[in-house]
Amino acid sequence: MNRPRIGIPLTLDDRGRWREGRSYHYIDRSYADAVDRAGGASLQLPIQVEPETLVAHLDGLLLPGGDDFPGEGEIPDDACLDLVSPEQLAFDEALFEAARLRGLPIFGICYGMQLMARARGGVLAAHLASQIPDAHQHRLPPDQRHEISIEATSRLATILGSQIERVNSLHHQAVRSVGAKHRVVATSTDGVIEAIELLPGPTPLWEIGVQWHPEKMLDHSSDRLFRAFVDACRKSNTHG
Repeated sequence: MNRPRIGIPLTLDDRGRWREGRSYHYIDRSYADAVDRAGGASLQLPIQVEPETLVAHLDGLLLPGGDDFPGEGEIPDDACLDLVSPEQLAFDEALFEAARLRGLPIFGICYGMQLMARARGGVLAAHLASQIPDAHQHRLPPDQRHEISIEATSRLATILGSQIERVNSLHHQAVRSVGAKHRVVATSTDGVIEAIELLPGPTPLWEIGVQWHPEKMLDHSSDRLFRAFVDACRKSNTHG
């Protein structure tokens, strides 16, 4: 079977969280495991110069979960933002831009969805509890789920085969509004945006972001989502 090459940027620890005095790249292996089960080949991408060169050898880009984005407005001290490294953010943004320009399938998860939204003119809520007071608790224990509603005409609904899903929730930041190129395709019962995708255009491009973590759920809907992404990457494969 042709296994498309899917790049996954690593997360930078430049603050000694893993070991004092050292910088580390790291990632939860569940992303690569999910891609592998779906028939793709993961290539992990540490920070380096010329991200455009890296993307030239890929068939798709998966933007995984990560640290927090800086925010504007009133954010209480107890929000405890764990900010993404500026170096990491610049690298991830460059990867997204290079993949976008090449028309590669792009799948964003949690931080990855938020990065996609920012890159296309969207606005984030840096801390749900203070900036969207009516929002429910979205940092749930790993085994808990909440309900989302999916837009029936969306690509996401076509993939999942349902307009209602129950998903995990591990975030306190969210996309507050999307730019002109994205549309909202799923929300939770409190109205928080749970998924976005690229608006239909003359060239149908696969670009979906989800706020939950399908790589951790190990269910049929998550399998379908990763298979759809890998299948789209296989169709874009130009490397034989």
